Amino acid sequence: MDETATQLLPDIADVALETSPDMLAPPGVAKTAADLEHVFDVPVTVSAVLGRTRLEIASLVALGPGAVLELDRRVGEPIDVFVNNRLVARGEVVLIDEKLGVTMTEIEKNDR
Repeated sequence: MDETATQLLPDIADVALETSPDMLAPPGVAKTAADLEHVFDVPVTVSAVLGRTRLEIASLVALGPGAVLELDRRVGEPIDVFVNNRLVARGEVVLIDEKLGVTMTEIEKNDR
């Protein structure tokens, strides 16, 4: 490499020092939810899937109040929790003050 190219390229130590303090917590310091404050306003879609079934359109149209659909899961099996169509956890349905909720019992690990 000629001398001009060497002067234009930053030293790798300078790059690491410029980026690491904002991106990584110092060793031994736990990250908290406050560390994610800059992404709090990003909208996401959360879905809790109890189960699935397949129906013909005629059967779907014929459904009325009180109709029961058989799903591909049994009572007591964990439900899937998706964020932006990606499976992130499994959990259980809970009833709190007459509203349904989900208690997450298992977080899925992504191998990215």
